[in-house]
Amino acid sequence: MLAEDFSALARQRYSVRDFRPDPIPDAVLDAILGDAAFSPSWSNTRPYCLAVASGERKDRLKDAYVKAFTEALPLQRKEPAAILRATLLRRWPDADYKTWGRYPDALRERSVKVGKGLYTHLGIAREDRAARDAKAQRHLEFHGAPTVGFVFVHEGLMPFAALDAGLMLQTLFLSATAHGLGSCALGVLTTWRHPVDAEFDVPKDYKLITGFLLGYPSEHPVNAFRAEHPPVEQARPR
Repeated sequence: MLAEDFSALARQRYSVRDFRPDPIPDAVLDAILGDAAFSPSWSNTRPYCLAVASGERKDRLKDAYVKAFTEALPLQRKEPAAILRATLLRRWPDADYKTWGRYPDALRERSVKVGKGLYTHLGIAREDRAARDAKAQRHLEFHGAPTVGFVFVHEGLMPFAALDAGLMLQTLFLSATAHGLGSCALGVLTTWRHPVDAEFDVPKDYKLITGFLLGYPSEHPVNAFRAEHPPVEQARPR
């Protein structure tokens, strides 16, 4: 592969937020997972595990996630009664890693900027709670993707397991792009662990760190949105 070919591939990948329902052929999905196996890892430990679902299993997962999201909406809105009830009954989301915390101040500006850009692109006003909730629920509907995946990391090798999982996932995403598919990382899926445990026997000591989607991009206007890609930040020499 020429250097310019790789650069074109890397720039072609973007976060797809609406998919066609067309299923991914088994041979294509197997090829993508096969490419992901060639990503590097800490001492070749491969400290991660994938759970990938399509068809009826994916539909059951979607229904379970939408149900969990709907039940948690009052919590997300920080309604006092909901917070008190969750505290008394110990019914907080069963995430392995907290997903609702505030971003560090040094990083928050970037998150706010991309969020504002996306919602402006879609014409969703800040005060339009119904539209914002519907957009948020679309994450739990997997944006219509035919295949959803979950990434687990071995808690005994953190934080290096998370690094290795990221390398693997980017390799998987680039392979998907080369095969004509779209992809999207979906961290919000880690807010709830129980839907995945109901469908997969995950090895002991593995924690859910992110989800992802694969499929063929639709023509929905949301897929015209592109986040900014500033240069990689580099530390200045002393």
